[in-house]
Order: sequence, then structure tokens, then C-alpha cells
Amino acid sequence: MPDNELRTLAEQVLEHLCRTGRRLITVESCTGGLISATLSDIPGSSDVLEGGFVTYSNALKMSAVGVPEAILAQYGAVSIQTAEAMANGVLLNARDADVAISVTGIAGPGGGSALKPVGTVCFGLAVRTAPTTSMQCHFTGDRAAIRAQSVHHALQMVLRA
Repeated sequence: MPDNELRTLAEQVLEHLCRTGRRLITVESCTGGLISATLSDIPGSSDVLEGGFVTYSNALKMSAVGVPEAILAQYGAVSIQTAEAMANGVLLNARDADVAISVTGIAGPGGGSALKPVGTVCFGLAVRTAPTTSMQCHFTGDRAAIRAQSVHHALQMVLRA
């Protein structure tokens, strides 16, 4: 995915958030902060970007954003249940944010399984005024491609919120 396409999408997201008077917070695992970095590369992003968390480990998912240990034990770190809990948990503690996007997945090249192959990525979107939505996607390519597709998908979710 060309960088300019991602930048254009990020600009659209920032404009949308500004127009709707909302602030965004991110909580990322497999993207390692790329959603926040993509948005913060654009001047003026601080008007709507509250901040972001990178929660690679299960321990940090629990302590920083409140993912219940039971969800991780039952469904695993890469699940729509965990993605929902990440988005809901971060939004509970970010008083000035209205929207939270979360991403957790397997970017590869290792770490996949028959049930959750490399490229499996789960997203959660929490909005204070609406029910939380989540979805699972399967992306292809190398690690960089999977992460780029994940950022693109997350930004699309925020834009539709």
C-alpha cells in the first residue's frame, strides 16, 4: 500500500474527528504504535489524537488497559473478545477521548497456528455513544504488509464510526 494512500486516509480520519468534535485513543499490539504514528505524522493531529498504548504482552494488556485475565485465558490475545476489551478498557480511563480503536494480531513471520494463521488480525472500536464493534480479518503478505493493511483497516473503521 503506497504511503501517500495511507497518509490521505489518515488526513480524512483527522478531518472527520475534528468535524464531529471527537478525540481518538489507540491501543495497539501487532501494529506496535503505527496507527498513532501514522496519525501523528500529520500536523494538527494533536487536536483530535488523545494518545496511544502499545500493549504487546498479555500482562500489559491487563494492567494498562484492563483486559480481563479470563478473556485472555479463554480466547487468547488474538481474538475479537480481546480486541473489544482493549478498546473498552482504554476508553474507560481516557476521559477526554470519545473513540478508541484497538488492534491485536499475528503479523508473522512466525507465531501463527492452524486456528490463527499469520495474518489474523482482530479490531475493536469503542465509541462512547454507540455499542462496541469488533471484527477479525485475514491479511496476506510479509510482516510489513500485514501491519500496513492493519493500520489501513483500523483507520477505515474510525472513519466509519
